Amino acid sequence: MSVSIDELVNQVGNLPPLPQAAQKALALIRDPKSNMAIVSEVLGKDQVLTSLILRMANSVYYGLTYPVTTVQQAAVVLGQSTIQSIILAASVAPYLERPIPGYGLDRGELWRHSIGIAAGARFVAEPYGREAAETAYHAGLLCDIGKLAFEFLLRKEQQKFSNWKNMSFEDLESKLFGVNHADLGGEIARRWRLADPLIAAIQFHHSPQMAGEHSLIASAVHISDAAMMMMGVGIGIDGLQYSLNDFAIQKLEFNQQKMDALITKISEYVNEAEIFIGMK
Repeated sequence: MSVSIDELVNQVGNLPPLPQAAQKALALIRDPKSNMAIVSEVLGKDQVLTSLILRMANSVYYGLTYPVTTVQQAAVVLGQSTIQSIILAASVAPYLERPIPGYGLDRGELWRHSIGIAAGARFVAEPYGREAAETAYHAGLLCDIGKLAFEFLLRKEQQKFSNWKNMSFEDLESKLFGVNHADLGGEIARRWRLADPLIAAIQFHHSPQMAGEHSLIASAVHISDAAMMMMGVGIGIDGLQYSLNDFAIQKLEFNQQKMDALITKISEYVNEAEIFIGMK
């Protein structure tokens, strides 16, 4: 049953676009002619985003001696990259928190998996600069967004999966539909008008050697995804049917010692993120 990405996106159609305020704010952040005052004005019209941004700015982590009461004040405290991360996380959290039975994931598991990949990808990419680290975070957060659209069709084909227990979901999706969740995620990111590095990293996070000039970001997401698998978070019923990509290991000069340190950092971050978002 081979279908095109367009057919999958159009047929499933259960994944709405990013909220209007989020889309506009993200576009403004990328616009060199814009500034955080304009971005703050847009964000201030969205109650959910405003609440999360103010909550973060007033958290103990920043240790301020005065209350932050406006989004514009918060933008000064948090900085552009953190604001961007909050926008994306808040926008996709309602979808990632859903149960995904077609993949054997209970409610909240895909969210934990995604936020962990995001944090890990940022940690891995940090030595390559702040922009690389933040892009890796955003790509990690969204790398499995294609599963939300695929889940409906995969559930219908669940019986076939029982005959291929030694296959990863990536391979199963390709076998059943001709494309996988990474391909579909890349197309969703394209339709959301996200930046090219994000699109490439999402689409090629299982095959970073194919991401061209964005292979470093894709490799960081791939390594972090592997770390989450090793931690047993959000692995689904395909279990550990994935292996580390040699290209990614060489690209980032990664080794077991670095992986052990990464797993520790991710674990700490996910616990803090769940408390902040309100999942604990």
